Amino acid sequence: MKRRLDPRNWASLRPFGLGLRKPNNYLELWKAFRSVKGNRRYAWRILNEGTCDGCALGTRGMRDWTMPEIHLCNIRLRLLPLNTMGPLDVSLLRDVSGLAGRKSAELRSLGRLPYPMLRRAGEPGFRRVSWDEALRVAADGLRDRRFGVYLTSRGVPNENYYAAQKAVRALGTNNVDNAARICHSPSTVALKETIGAAATTCSYTDWIGSDLIVFIGSNPSNNQPVAMKYLYHAKKAGTRIAMVNAYREPGMDRYWVPSNAESAVFGTKITDEFFGVNVGGDIGFLNGVLKHLVENDWVDKAFVEERTTGFDEVRRAVSDQSWEELEALSGASRQDMFRLARLLGEARSAVLVWSMGITQHAYGEDNVRAIVNLALARGFVGRDKCGLMPIRGHSGVQGGAEMGAYATGLPGGLPVTEENAARFAELWGFEVPATPGLTATDMIDAAHAGELDALVSSGGNFLEVLPDPGYCREALERLRLRVHVDIVLSSQMLVPSEGDVLLLPAQTRYEMVGGVTETSTERRVIFSPEVEGPRVGEAWPEWKIFTELAARTRPEIAGRVRFAGTPQIREEIERAVPFYAGIAGLSRFGDNVQYGGRHLCPGGRFQTPDGLGRFSVVEPPALERPDGAFMVATRRGKQFNSMVHERLDAFNGAAREAVLMSPYDADRLGLRDGAPVELRSGERSYRGRVLRAPLVPGNLQIHWPEGNVLLDEARRSPQARIPDYNALVTVRPL
Repeated sequence: MKRRLDPRNWASLRPFGLGLRKPNNYLELWKAFRSVKGNRRYAWRILNEGTCDGCALGTRGMRDWTMPEIHLCNIRLRLLPLNTMGPLDVSLLRDVSGLAGRKSAELRSLGRLPYPMLRRAGEPGFRRVSWDEALRVAADGLRDRRFGVYLTSRGVPNENYYAAQKAVRALGTNNVDNAARICHSPSTVALKETIGAAATTCSYTDWIGSDLIVFIGSNPSNNQPVAMKYLYHAKKAGTRIAMVNAYREPGMDRYWVPSNAESAVFGTKITDEFFGVNVGGDIGFLNGVLKHLVENDWVDKAFVEERTTGFDEVRRAVSDQSWEELEALSGASRQDMFRLARLLGEARSAVLVWSMGITQHAYGEDNVRAIVNLALARGFVGRDKCGLMPIRGHSGVQGGAEMGAYATGLPGGLPVTEENAARFAELWGFEVPATPGLTATDMIDAAHAGELDALVSSGGNFLEVLPDPGYCREALERLRLRVHVDIVLSSQMLVPSEGDVLLLPAQTRYEMVGGVTETSTERRVIFSPEVEGPRVGEAWPEWKIFTELAARTRPEIAGRVRFAGTPQIREEIERAVPFYAGIAGLSRFGDNVQYGGRHLCPGGRFQTPDGLGRFSVVEPPALERPDGAFMVATRRGKQFNSMVHERLDAFNGAAREAVLMSPYDADRLGLRDGAPVELRSGERSYRGRVLRAPLVPGNLQIHWPEGNVLLDEARRSPQARIPDYNALVTVRPL
């Protein structure tokens, strides 16, 4: 790894980027220090002894396995108050009308949930109850009823996911889903089909020294900021970085890595090549790149012939797609597609990275298939400095699906079939349903239609994460029982209901006796020990909440669902999920095992039945944009999940109400910066203020979750059932 100074990569000669628009990472440290007043020693132990509960890079303490340097990001610092704050004054919940209209950040700041709380239908608020009463109410509400369970990814460890899904299946349903459904479920579907494995095929060490890294619909500077240090070292090693996106993200243009002296002072130029595409135009662009690879003989013929199947059909399909069609869909020129094809064609190694900009579409699965086609065509799988990486934004996403907390998958990612259900029935000692359950979005539909009686939600907030908050609110109101398991208040807890609403206080990962594990983006299963510190009220670990709920609902199988502690859960995970071999032996800080090793599919031996990678014919979607209309995408700013930390994004100066618009479109419409506008999509509307930004003309971006009011709750991808977080809109000056 080269360590000498390299002015070619410097972003600015201004020391520390003074006067430039950029995040002040050192100010973030000061804010974090202030935010944990009274619990600073505990916060310091969490940072040093815990496994990060932020994004899915998976640092142990403040170090990781990619390089021997300190790693600490703003996301983790902003999560510290949630892990260290004291209890909520439960008297505030006696009449929740006083909390109506408060923003989620205000509700969270009130403190941790300390006790079980119950609100009966028609009552103004909640009263404290014992765990016995809470579990009795919940069990009565679930017994012989139609119900669903949703688990978010906010730091939820593997042990909680595994125990929860087992408990739900013990109650006779596969209606259990997690946050992976609304972020990377299209990646799961497409990767399973094409390479046989629903995970990244490489490690972060493969970034450093790769000839090329291509980010497609992904912005790690906002969402995985620790990864920017890897990109700094990749640039030092000569790696070229390309970005395919509708918006030229400022943080991906240049970034100041605070823990590296050279980058902290001079900043680092990150992106070498930018390729602007329309929102929803990725397939047009990626198919055009593949078409160029074929026409210019840049395909790895030996790899394709020996290690893949289906290439001839794909070659004919892209040959039949005209350049005019691909340009119109993508918003990019044939020459731009050639530029990326040439980069890929001349690269001996490359890593293709994607995220929500690819998956959160009605055709998210096809977007991923188009990316896989490029990797297979060049043989960029199963060897050093190469890979396919669906980068995860949250520490619980990868493990959630692999533990089986998934309506369409059992532990190990096995599909829900009679054969697989019988296997787990034998392991667990009770009957397991053999048909897929309701996904997260299907649960809300069922509740709205009166076809679901109860919902158990661990973390999360459907009012903020799903399209059309009004529709979600109506669905929540119609349930006869809602059980909210969380560490803090959320706005969905305060929605009145036709039946009972229970609030059950959960522990953080750092409070759990016996420690827990998470699975990082690079498939590394990492142990996080219990961290000594204050404990809040009567909070329980979520694995105990779910298993005890199942035991109370079905006392005849209580002994088959209860666990003595997290070590016992890990032992069972190892039996249930063979590729998690070694998890039972993780017991100390820093213990980890990377399943599959550094690379999946080594040497091009894929995990498909015949060992071959599968090309996919991907037809361009029929996207029609009437004259004067725009495609709007929802973006993340200074936030984690739906938890907004600041009104202003330091990268681009965008306030939460900003409508990001290209200067070309703003000039054409006569709109200055700050001009108030209304976006309309059918009967849906959103009001904001124009902010000129480097977008491809014809495209807009607004913040999520504020912009969810524009989204059609019925638009979902066909297989993964992920919501479409984009909309076709018109713009009206106000």
